[in-house]
Amino acid sequence: MLLPKRFHARVEVRWSDMDVFQHVNHARMVTLLEEARIPWLFEDGRPTESLRAGCVLADLRVRYRGQLRHEDTPLDIAMWIEQLRAVDFTVGYEVRANGAAPDSAPAVVASTQIAAFDIETQRLRRLTDGERDYLSEWMDR
Repeated sequence: MLLPKRFHARVEVRWSDMDVFQHVNHARMVTLLEEARIPWLFEDGRPTESLRAGCVLADLRVRYRGQLRHEDTPLDIAMWIEQLRAVDFTVGYEVRANGAAPDSAPAVVASTQIAAFDIETQRLRRLTDGERDYLSEWMDR
C-alpha cells in the first residue's frame, strides 16, 4: 500500500517545553507544531514563501492521544494538506516520538487552518497559482 505524501520535520524538545508532570506542556506543543511548519511552508525559495508576508492562523485543533517526554526528542512531526481552498488551507499533523514507526499511533494529532492575508489592505487574499500548486502536491488523497 502506498503511503500518502508527508513532509517530516524533526523538532527538538527543549527542557523549557516540559511541565511539572514531566511531559511536553500542551501549550508548548502548539509552538513545536509551528516550528515544524515554518521550514516546510515559509522557507526562502519555497513557492509558499510569500505567505511569510502575510498569513493568519484561522483555526487550531490539537488532540492529545499519548504523552511525549524530553527523552522522545527530536519529535517526528509529519504534515500534509487536508483541505485547499481559494484563500486558505488546512494543515494536518501527526506527532511521534523519535524512533517511532511511521505507522504507529501518533501521540498528538492536530490541524491548523491558515489563510493568506494582505497586510497592507488588512484583508484576506487569494492564494497564488504557485502557492496552490505547491500545496496541492501535499494533499492527502
